[in-house]
Amino acid sequence: MRVSTQEQSTELQAREISAYARARGWENVTIYEDQGTGTNANRPQLKLLLNNARQRKVDLVICWKLDRFFRSLKDLVVTLQEFTELGIDFISIKDNIDLTTSSGRLMMHLLGAFAEFEASLIRERVRAGLSNAKAKGKRLGRPSVIDGAKVVQLKAEGRSLSEIAGILGVTKGGVSKTLKKLGRGSRLNEQS
Repeated sequence: MRVSTQEQSTELQAREISAYARARGWENVTIYEDQGTGTNANRPQLKLLLNNARQRKVDLVICWKLDRFFRSLKDLVVTLQEFTELGIDFISIKDNIDLTTSSGRLMMHLLGAFAEFEASLIRERVRAGLSNAKAKGKRLGRPSVIDGAKVVQLKAEGRSLSEIAGILGVTKGGVSKTLKKLGRGSRLNEQS
């Protein structure tokens, strides 16, 4: 159960979940209740529930409504997949999702397909944005933090790429790229 603010109460959720469990004859019930926005990942009772689930102390999770439990569609799919792998059943009372039934498992697969579709759309948008930035001549990636003058100086002293990398605390590949960028990489292989 979860409410977003201190002024709200989980009383309605508790009453309906308890009635649902009693109607099915489930007696050993533990209530996990958080207060705070659903987008907040720091939910102590949710963390405790997930920890107990991973320790196989939980057979079934009942939530009042999906938005009381999950932060996003991806979070829903990932968590339900983990429950499935752990052999834990899941029921959302208000959303009529019951993964103990074949129609509930079908719903899980549909939700998974939607989450995968959503992730695919996001990847496509990112790629399109990167292509657009490149077309506009924008430099992508992390800015170089290697001091080119220092690399050239150390190379002139006869140091190997590995030695230069060690001295500057960077990678050998970064040293090589810096020298190539500065036009001094023609004899690197001979001297490295």
